[in-house]
Amino acid sequence: HLNTSCDTSEFACESIELWWREQGQVDYNNVGDLLMLCDGGGSNSASSYLFKEDLQALSNRLNLRIRIAHYPSYCSKYNPIEHRVFPHITRACKGVPLESVEMAKHYTEKTETTKGLKVVVRIIDKVFETGRKYATDFKKNMAIQFDKFLPKWNYVAMPCTC
Repeated sequence: HLNTSCDTSEFACESIELWWREQGQVDYNNVGDLLMLCDGGGSNSASSYLFKEDLQALSNRLNLRIRIAHYPSYCSKYNPIEHRVFPHITRACKGVPLESVEMAKHYTEKTETTKGLKVVVRIIDKVFETGRKYATDFKKNMAIQFDKFLPKWNYVAMPCTC
């Protein structure tokens, strides 16, 4: 997903939700869990409780357990998307000045490989508020379960009626 606003945790969670509703439910029918591999910083930072709060709300809306596995800082290069998708997108956009989000969408959608990779791009045309803070009681009441091993980077948002 591309957006015309800011990279926020709300945008990250909305992207996950749109993917789930448009494609994930069809491709992964009857699953109760999602595994998301996330970089360690930015809008979906491992240390961001706002991301965890937005993720919890998403888990509740979709009624899905959402397992997050963050890559430690400077290790996102090991994320499979870095090798399986991004080089092909780079090739499709090579030498093109991406002067608008629509142009970025157009050239990114031209991405394909001989093995069948095709990239679908959606533009989320919504203003995402920056500077939001998580609710004061979120940490106390959250239904996030942290793993015993590397709890900072590995956790599950459990659907609840909180």
